[in-house]
Amino acid sequence: METSERLIQKVEQLPQVNIGHFPTPLEACPRLSEVLGGPRIFMKREDCSGLAFGGNKVRQLTFTLGDAVAQGADTIVHGAASQSNHCRQASAACGKLGLKCYLRLARDHKSILQGNLLLDNLADADVEIVDAEFGAELDVVKYELAEKLKTQGLKPYVVASPRSTALAAVAFTWCIAEIAQQQQELGIDANWIYTCSVGGTQAGLILGTKTLGLRMQPYGIAPIRWENKEDRLRTAANSAAELLDLETRVTDTDIQNTDDYIGQAYGYLTPECIDALKLVVKTEGIFLDPVYTAKAMACLIDHIRQGKLGPDDTVIFLHTGGTPAIFAYQEELVASLQV
Repeated sequence: METSERLIQKVEQLPQVNIGHFPTPLEACPRLSEVLGGPRIFMKREDCSGLAFGGNKVRQLTFTLGDAVAQGADTIVHGAASQSNHCRQASAACGKLGLKCYLRLARDHKSILQGNLLLDNLADADVEIVDAEFGAELDVVKYELAEKLKTQGLKPYVVASPRSTALAAVAFTWCIAEIAQQQQELGIDANWIYTCSVGGTQAGLILGTKTLGLRMQPYGIAPIRWENKEDRLRTAANSAAELLDLETRVTDTDIQNTDDYIGQAYGYLTPECIDALKLVVKTEGIFLDPVYTAKAMACLIDHIRQGKLGPDDTVIFLHTGGTPAIFAYQEELVASLQV
């Protein structure tokens, strides 16, 4: 069985860049717990990771950009949905590290110059909205751009799965080691950790908790429907285990992830996620984002009301950030105030 100290030492052996504020806080949410009638809720504040309004991708980019720099890259190519938190943090990290940043973003219903997309442009990234679907189709666009940039004398690094997802799992294995130490300091032993993920973030939480033998079980709330999501999570976790030279292996029985709170589709709000967003800021002064963390919180609230979590349980909610996206959803959120 690994210790958190040894696990952190293994993480430190991988190439990385210093772009964030770690460890991020783990803080109690007593008023939220009281309103919901238990369980005891703590929040891991990845939204306080320091770079460009924070978020979980800062921890991931610590390793993906570390990988890029170690390979001699001078240019980062990335792309996702138009309001991507990952791309916003990547563009800021590139500015901090003196790297060129090219973003190719999928055209969708939020391709408006607001929220994260506004921040991408303010960070001086080379941004283009393209007619390619987020996922494998967009990855083709990214790799084609990288080949073109090579002919211009640049040394591009493409942020894409499976490498990026494996390094995200490394990052959140590290996060679990942090949490293990913070739990000791706070005198708690959580039963659950809830987060919005269907990729490297949850994969790392699973790998970390299993490696350290924690009783805490990761529960993932998917923001998007992916085919074969268990394969995606298992592969990312086990690739991270190999990178970290860990004996632990993740199987499908370790994976708990639900599609039940996505709503209409990725990037579309639900009444429950809007209510969750409002409740958390009203009780704890913490803003969630409408696409990811508010849907995860809606799940946690629903599970409490169903009695799946009781007053004697302790749960950690991993706040993955994303709050600038609130401003891209001004129309929906204003409408909710007028009901």
